[in-house]
Amino acid sequence: MDWLFLQKYTPMYIEAAGLTLRIAAIGILLSFAVGLVCSVVQQLKIPVLRQIVGGYIELSRNTPLLVQLFFLYFGFPRLGIMISSELCGIIGLAFLGGSYMAEAFRSGIDSIEQTQIESGLSIGLSKMQLIRYIVLPQAVSVSVPAFCANIIFLIKETSVFSAVALADLMYVAKDLIGLYYNTNEALLLLVIAYLVLLLPISVVSTIIERRLRHARFGN
Repeated sequence: MDWLFLQKYTPMYIEAAGLTLRIAAIGILLSFAVGLVCSVVQQLKIPVLRQIVGGYIELSRNTPLLVQLFFLYFGFPRLGIMISSELCGIIGLAFLGGSYMAEAFRSGIDSIEQTQIESGLSIGLSKMQLIRYIVLPQAVSVSVPAFCANIIFLIKETSVFSAVALADLMYVAKDLIGLYYNTNEALLLLVIAYLVLLLPISVVSTIIERRLRHARFGN
């Protein structure tokens, strides 16, 4: 193990981790917004919009993020639309994550008893008021474990960003391996970087899930 190599190039991984985390954070926040909009549209049952949302979810969930990134980065310029690597990563992550977040919202909404919805309608609440005050608060609470799992999944998916020349963690690792052939050291730093990013999220999500389970079932 080349300890001098590890010491010398650790700052590069720290910088790449910062870029990865920044893009992931923006993409995940946008995916929450997309998922929320999609779930509301599905609840309102507007025929055309509901079909569009359904088509988007199927397209997003059944195509790899790498293909989506290639389409954005290499396909759009042919249409005269230039997208930077960073923006490409954000859009791709939001596009992929939106469908997963929408499904998480949907599973939470499906867990709500129909009697609550009927009670809300009986006291004169509109559909939007029903969604805002009754459906979404409970759905979000139920879906927290799914949200946490999706966040971890999406951060791991950032490993394909290097394919569109984005200097993320994987890009740095592949670059150093190509230059110096220190494969073990470069991959070790890569694994450590992802553990530093993902392990705290995993621990926090586990704690939140246990507390929610305890609050719901009392054990």
